[in-house]
Amino acid sequence: MENNQVAILLVEDDETLRYIVKDNLVQNDYLVETAIDGEQALQKYSENSYSIIILDIMLPKMDGFAVAKKIREKDVATPILFLTARSMTEDKIHGLTIGGDDYITKPFSMEELLLKIKVFLKRSVFAKSTSQDLSMVKIGQFRFYPNDLSLEINSTKRKLTLKEVELIRLFSENKNKVLSREDILEKIWGSNDYFLGRSLDVFISRLRKYFKEDPSIKIVNIHGLGFRFSVGDKN
Repeated sequence: MENNQVAILLVEDDETLRYIVKDNLVQNDYLVETAIDGEQALQKYSENSYSIIILDIMLPKMDGFAVAKKIREKDVATPILFLTARSMTEDKIHGLTIGGDDYITKPFSMEELLLKIKVFLKRSVFAKSTSQDLSMVKIGQFRFYPNDLSLEINSTKRKLTLKEVELIRLFSENKNKVLSREDILEKIWGSNDYFLGRSLDVFISRLRKYFKEDPSIKIVNIHGLGFRFSVGDKN
């Protein structure tokens, strides 16, 4: 692989769609490996390193959810982009709950897919470039390590996904301020629509569980406005 190439694992059992997506990605200078089922996806993942995984949900042998769970047991950093059917709303939410970073619905345009990939890559570069400046952030009783993708309290460390890190970072930089849903979605997901709003709710619920060991930290839902990341506020 050339130094300037980004490696992508594309997992899709539909031969035509797989060919079209791979061809377009290669034309945009990405290095693409493909897998046609869940077992082959895990095999290739174990043998290689990828910057992004594009993962269809409906796969032979092992579905995309099972593949993502296996990957997340060892790796929380590599972005996972799910391919979902437009009507499968609950699939989208479930995919994010088990560790997916984003999704794209079929049918989709290559322009939309390429944009999402660029957003992921830009965030990865940003995370690395700011890692020295943000080696540790104190949040109540917690220690937040953005560069290590982790959150620690009482010597217990929890690994975080890239999206979780971005959301905690945004909240920590705006402690005790109200952030609108629209602003959060634009900054973290790069867009604002109904399904992404549902995605945000999934991540908020997850972060509340993470921070529950410190009662002074609350993520307050401000009805009709957004959320306030309250630290040290007893109200």
